[in-house]
Amino acid sequence: MIVCVRLCNALPVDTAWNEMLDALDAVTPLIEDARLGTAFLDMHGAQGDLPAWSRAIRTLLSPFAFALRIGAGPNRFCALAAALRRDGMQIGTDARPALAPMPLDPLELEPGVVERLHLLGVTTLGALAALPHGPFVRRFGSAAARWHDAARGIDRAPFVPRGHAISIEAAMLGEGSAQSEAAVVFALRVLIGRVCSDLERCGKRASALQVEIELEDAQTERVEVQLAAATSQERAMLDVLRAKFEDMRFPAPICGLRVRAAGLEEGGEALPLLAGDEIDRANIAVVLARLEAMLGEPVRRARTRDAHPLEERFRYERFALPKREPPGGAAAEPKLVPQLRLLAVTEIEVRLRRGEPVAVGDRAVRHVAGPWRIEEGWFTTPVARDEYDVQLDTGEVCRIYRQGERWYLRGSYD
Repeated sequence: MIVCVRLCNALPVDTAWNEMLDALDAVTPLIEDARLGTAFLDMHGAQGDLPAWSRAIRTLLSPFAFALRIGAGPNRFCALAAALRRDGMQIGTDARPALAPMPLDPLELEPGVVERLHLLGVTTLGALAALPHGPFVRRFGSAAARWHDAARGIDRAPFVPRGHAISIEAAMLGEGSAQSEAAVVFALRVLIGRVCSDLERCGKRASALQVEIELEDAQTERVEVQLAAATSQERAMLDVLRAKFEDMRFPAPICGLRVRAAGLEEGGEALPLLAGDEIDRANIAVVLARLEAMLGEPVRRARTRDAHPLEERFRYERFALPKREPPGGAAAEPKLVPQLRLLAVTEIEVRLRRGEPVAVGDRAVRHVAGPWRIEEGWFTTPVARDEYDVQLDTGEVCRIYRQGERWYLRGSYD
């Protein structure tokens, strides 16, 4: 069951809203921050019922002095509709009869769309659900498919919980002795144990960890650690964090830590039956963390991309291990990419028709792509040229370019 908590009348500032969401962690660690003033709580597997959860929510949020409405349903849309309809309302699994008499407000449509629907006599969710799906979507566009589903009690959007944060007090670090590695590692082990416990209880895995480090001089350091693979295992997380912190130095003693699980994913660990040829992802994550700690910057790799200038055919991105293929998954077909083989630059004769090459030497041109203007301004005298890819009547594909009034052959594709 999904519970919607919606603030009425006034909205808090971002800081107060985040504090309210942190307070709701005591009800469930699975909280989606839909927008300022609206949150969804995943209560699947939690003990109690809506009245008990409502009492707990109101008690936790009472210090913030905001009026709120609470509703519940089998998905987020139904929970929101229930909260808008009546405080404390719950919609069952068969949501369509309960939604039918409600106005269109839960869909949060633009005024122009609402006006068009009213002209058609559609003023309730039941009237919208009764419309034929195909003609309605063709008339109002692809977004109308989601409206029509919602009016029938269907919400296909995945539940996206916010990162679960856990903090510890300074006293747990030994009151000033946190400069020692043993004290920091002990505190991290305690925090990671709590995070992993919540992850396992909720059937989630984390692909990254966010660590906030509070220092005695009131500074705050923030460190984000990417894991080699999404996991909920304490040992794998602790090894990576220890490697990350090995060469880090802080200007003041540590007085507080906060560890947040990020990049949450569904399900348990995906492990192969025969792991003899599997790479050890946990060890690679530790090595990467140590390299980043030594270099002071993320480990990057070059990846090719589509671009005409050779200098722009690659980009640097953060290194990450590829995800495991699901068992029995079909391997992707290899993509054949023509490779440009550079030749000694040779002046050639090119005939033009309407500004396009139609012949290179005594060979006719079948197809032309271009021109691409290349400007190399870092030379003392700026150089500009127009490059073309041409397919000759022999089937050969060449790269040619014009600089000034002269033409040159730059390379051939293999």
